[in-house]
Amino acid sequence: MNREQKLVAIGASSGVAIMIGALIGLSSVMPGLPITADEGDRLAFAAKWLAAAPVFLAIIAVGNARFFSEAIDPTAGKESQSMVVNGRVVDNSLQQYVLLFAATMAVAASANGTQLGIVSAASVIFIVSRFAFWIGYRIEPVYRAFGFASTAYLNIILFGTAIWLAWR
Repeated sequence: MNREQKLVAIGASSGVAIMIGALIGLSSVMPGLPITADEGDRLAFAAKWLAAAPVFLAIIAVGNARFFSEAIDPTAGKESQSMVVNGRVVDNSLQQYVLLFAATMAVAASANGTQLGIVSAASVIFIVSRFAFWIGYRIEPVYRAFGFASTAYLNIILFGTAIWLAWR
C-alpha cells in the first residue's frame, strides 16, 4: 500500500471502531420511548432526531462562497478548491443522509420504544461524523476517511438492526 492508502485504511478503521464504541455507549443513555409506544409514536420520535444540520450548513457554505466570488455563475468553472471540496461534502452528506433517513425509519418501525436509544445515538454520531468528514476533507482529501467510514458503516449497522428487528 502507498502512503495515501495507509492513511485511508487507518482513518476508516479508526472511524468505524470509534463509531461502534459510541453507538454502543450512547444507545444505552440516549432517550427513547416507553416500551408500549405505538408505531406512529416511534416514527415521530425518529423523525425528530434526524439530523440535517451538517447537510444544511455545507449547502450554506457553498452558496455563500459562490455569492462572494466569481463562481456566482456555477457554469463558469471559477470555483476555488475549498468550494469544490464543500460541494463534494454536500453531495456525499446528502447521499448519507438519505440512507440515514431510511435506516432510522426502518429501525423505528420495527423496534419497541425502549430500543430507540439507537436512533437518537445514531443522530448524534451522524452529526459528529459528517463534521469530521468535512474537516478532514478540507485538511487533505484522504483525511475524509474517518468521517466517511463512520457514517457509511453507521448506516450499514442501522439497516442490519432494522432487518434483525423485523425478523425476530
